[in-house]
Amino acid sequence: MTEHPDPSRDRLKHHFAQRVIHQARQVLEVWQRLQRSEWNDAGMAELTEANLRLLRYAERFEQIEHAQLAQNIGASLDEVVENRGRLNSSLIARLNQAMQRLSRTGLRHSDAFEQTFLPPLRKPVYIALQDAQRAERLAQQLEFFGLAAQALSDKRAFRAAISERHPAAIVMDVDFAGTGAGLELANSLQEGLEQKIPLLFFSHNETDTPTRLAAVRAAGQEFFTGSLDASSLLERIEVLTHVSQYDPYKVLIVDDSKAQATHTERVLNSAGILTHTLTEPILAMDALAEFQPDLIILDMYMPECNGTELAKVIRHNDRYVSVPIIYLSAEDDLDKQLDAMSEGGDDFLTKPIKPRHLIATVRNRAARARNLKARMVRDSLTGLYNHTHTLQLLEDACFRARRDEQPLAFAMLDIDHFKKVNDTYGHPMGDRVIKSLALFLKQRLRKTDHIGRYGGEEFAVVLPDTDEQSALKVLEEIRQRFAEIHYPAQPQDLSCTFSCGIAMLQPGLDGNALSKRADEALYKAKHGGRNRVELYSSE
Repeated sequence: MTEHPDPSRDRLKHHFAQRVIHQARQVLEVWQRLQRSEWNDAGMAELTEANLRLLRYAERFEQIEHAQLAQNIGASLDEVVENRGRLNSSLIARLNQAMQRLSRTGLRHSDAFEQTFLPPLRKPVYIALQDAQRAERLAQQLEFFGLAAQALSDKRAFRAAISERHPAAIVMDVDFAGTGAGLELANSLQEGLEQKIPLLFFSHNETDTPTRLAAVRAAGQEFFTGSLDASSLLERIEVLTHVSQYDPYKVLIVDDSKAQATHTERVLNSAGILTHTLTEPILAMDALAEFQPDLIILDMYMPECNGTELAKVIRHNDRYVSVPIIYLSAEDDLDKQLDAMSEGGDDFLTKPIKPRHLIATVRNRAARARNLKARMVRDSLTGLYNHTHTLQLLEDACFRARRDEQPLAFAMLDIDHFKKVNDTYGHPMGDRVIKSLALFLKQRLRKTDHIGRYGGEEFAVVLPDTDEQSALKVLEEIRQRFAEIHYPAQPQDLSCTFSCGIAMLQPGLDGNALSKRADEALYKAKHGGRNRVELYSSE
């Protein structure tokens, strides 16, 4: 006799899973606050308590993945206590890794809790538009791409939602609940909030400067006019709420004085900034390739070479031309400081320097550098890495995989019959399909995976620490789900598929050879009937 599943047990399991997810969210929110400020005892105590509750819930409700992560976080926090409350780069890296995994609740969307429908980990986005139907459609589209969204029909519903829970971001029509009322509502909401809620304003029509000024004063960080495209909106929300929350800034410190280097390191570590210290400047280029910092701090006067000479050497490499270089020296002669700045430096700080001044300078410079780099290495249509940078990331991944003796998969994807889409429905629809697949990949792959637009309708994915079965599984699932999307069009709705080729890193292969193998597997998938995933085989 077949035993039927117990629906009440499933509901109970779902309820318990929600409790654990909610507590995981609390841990992440505390961690985010600490990332934006200097480490302190109060924040440490709050994070420790939140993590202990997560561990208790996870063990009680048999959520193994969360229990393991909570144990890892707890062990790292215990080490902070043993280190007299001080963070160091090793602890920051371990905590950050655990938080990244916690934010994903496992490796990928499909890797854990396959039979349990869990609510999204991240806070929802509230959508408050004059057109309630439009708001609902937009919320559905955002949810389809993995983002929790809630459409709010009127001012009362908006205030009720806010009182229940603050969102990750708000999309606000300037005329929501009346002409100009959206601006007033947003302004009143932000009053008294220490951490302002990211606000994205919208208007059906082009607006004047006073309206936009009012939006800025209400802490608006984006202003859309005319139409609201779900993919563009999602990209902005990702930038404002998620991209760098769990990714600490990385700083390379080059100083021949171990005492000074250690002091600088401790100051930056206290703010959750990862550091790598060199007392031998001659090793700087190797350290740059390995550590990939967001910013470099150089001493001016060192025995082997001075800071300006090293800055020139660094700038000779195209890869590091945009990495900010800050001189940190006791030199107080203004002319010499200006000369140093002209030799590849971006800023000059004089020792001794107040910790807050150093932290603020590093954070501001590193943030601008990340934004600039993102524009340089990313495709303008999709926001994915461009062809050149994708190959660079593949080479880096190959190096690390060989060093750490870990598997590495590389996949190439191509949208099937894409020329027909452009010819039949026009290039705007073609662009829409490309952006849709880009978003799909971003939402369903790990943060540690690298996704690039290889060219036209072709994509590439670098999957570190991934064996062939895991790579096949995740890309097959993405292929199936992508084929289910329907794009409203005339004379009939459009749906698209893609073909995919996967190659695994083998001894003796470099990035170029690996990409050729993935291309061969893709060719096989195309000629095998399309809409399929093929693994490279030498046979």
